[in-house]
Amino acid sequence: MFCSGIGEGTPDITTSSRPMKEVERELCKRNKVNEVIEIIIGYDGIVIANSNQSHRFDFTKNDLFETLSSYSEDNDRLVKNNKKFWSDVNQALPKTEIKIYGPHQNTGTHETLINFIMLDQYSCMNSRIFKENYQDQEKRKKACSNIRDDGRYIEVGINENIIIQKLKSNKNALGIFSFSFLAKNQDEIQGSTIAGIEPTYKNISSGEYMLARPLYLYIKKEHLDTVDGLREFIREVVDSISTEGGYLSRLGLIPLSSENIKKVLEKVRDII
Repeated sequence: MFCSGIGEGTPDITTSSRPMKEVERELCKRNKVNEVIEIIIGYDGIVIANSNQSHRFDFTKNDLFETLSSYSEDNDRLVKNNKKFWSDVNQALPKTEIKIYGPHQNTGTHETLINFIMLDQYSCMNSRIFKENYQDQEKRKKACSNIRDDGRYIEVGINENIIIQKLKSNKNALGIFSFSFLAKNQDEIQGSTIAGIEPTYKNISSGEYMLARPLYLYIKKEHLDTVDGLREFIREVVDSISTEGGYLSRLGLIPLSSENIKKVLEKVRDII
């Protein structure tokens, strides 16, 4: 929609949890959206969480891949993933049934999950057994990206609040969602550690927690002089992300470093 054109009836801005793709920039240009301003407004983390009345998990990347993948390895063969209990994945995990509520395919959260877990070069793309079964790299990429569909992983719509409610009503279920939802529900929900690292503001902003991603704001430069309030809106966003304790941080946005805030201010100086 953002790249559908310029003028009234088309979006002035859009937010995203991944950078704009080259094919999207080309679409913009074909529709006369020639100048797109990109700024990073902060960071978000993807958390694997459950009820704080239940076991607190510590996962490895490989645990998550083996849990979510459509495939399992059995005597040097790839078979349909039939792991039913967490202890089937890793004996150090509890013997409770696997049930995970996760993001819809058309969300940035899902894309982050695929890129950081399913396509990790050590767990799949360079795996000997996947290489033997899928010699073509694109076919291997597709196979590695496949998430199980046997009911152990339940895809939820774009409203992540639904996942929170599921975790509150089922203490054995886990959910995958944005850190901001964990931050707002910490009285009832706990985040799992990954490789021993907790999902916290500090660990996400430093990159120590591996499931971290930048959040982007895209602005149509062509609209700055024609849309009332657009400059003021951008100024408000920039003021919030550059102010310690700004309300976006209180809502769960992981703040930028002082160095990155300086880069944002330099980039938008001329337009605000």
